[in-house]
Amino acid sequence: MVVSEVPKLASAAEYFFKVGAEGKKFRPTVLLLMASALSMPTPNSIAVEVASSFQKNMRTRQQRVAEITEMIHVASLLHDDVLDGADTRRGIGSLNFVMGNKLAVLAGDFLLSRACVALASLKNTEVVSLLATAVGHLVTGETMQMTTNAEQCHSMEYYLSKSYYKTASLISNSCKAIALLAGQTTEVALHAYSYGRNLGLAFQLIDDVLDFVGTTASLGKGSLSDIRHGIITAPILFAKEEFPELQAVIDKGFDSPANVEAALDYLGKSQGIERTRALAIEHANQAIAAINALPESDSEDVLIFRRALVDLSHLVITRSK
Repeated sequence: MVVSEVPKLASAAEYFFKVGAEGKKFRPTVLLLMASALSMPTPNSIAVEVASSFQKNMRTRQQRVAEITEMIHVASLLHDDVLDGADTRRGIGSLNFVMGNKLAVLAGDFLLSRACVALASLKNTEVVSLLATAVGHLVTGETMQMTTNAEQCHSMEYYLSKSYYKTASLISNSCKAIALLAGQTTEVALHAYSYGRNLGLAFQLIDDVLDFVGTTASLGKGSLSDIRHGIITAPILFAKEEFPELQAVIDKGFDSPANVEAALDYLGKSQGIERTRALAIEHANQAIAAINALPESDSEDVLIFRRALVDLSHLVITRSK
């Protein structure tokens, strides 16, 4: 779907879809598993040929949502790297580092435009609204991160809201879109949304842990990147609850390596990492509960894919990269 009359633009837009730089494809994997987990039996009254055509068309539309979601996600990464001045992403040079900020921004815009065209082709206003909302949330979350004041900086509630907008909204609204395209009820669609929301939050919480305990090689980005950019995440917030004096260090900012070391010292003495993992597990369990709340199914195939979604919840909280 990434086609342009300008080769340079097409090359830039495809940069993170190429072999070796395509990432984990976490979101498309979740969505395609959800599509199979919500598969509905075809009524016997419908002819086999008609049923087969219907199922194929529905699957194509759901796959298109997975593709659109990944395009939106990658576009947000391109824009984020420009805003952060990042020089690496996924273990290679970031697009803005390799081709410059202007082309990186334009490539992100181009991906969003192609995603919009693909979204319109689905001809489902509710699905369009869900994905458009998620794009708005990405912008909201990034703005929240850039404009955080002193009070918000120390608020766990603010941090979780920002994390939802930046990470969980896209996957949760996409899961709901998958359910709607499958012809599921509003109740089932809300369970799909809840799975995506809680899985996304768990993913972000573990990401925040790995920023402190991971390595540059495993993360594909500079270790301690968040705190060096002055971004306060759950491990530091939990550490501050145990050591209120950490707030004075945070207030000074992290331009100084000494302040970074001081914050890490407090974090090491605290239960910040452990409590963040515990919160991630709590959200993963809520994601699993959403899958278990789905209507019973006699299809072994459907049950296999539901178990895969449960397994994925476990993988999210045990991953090391």
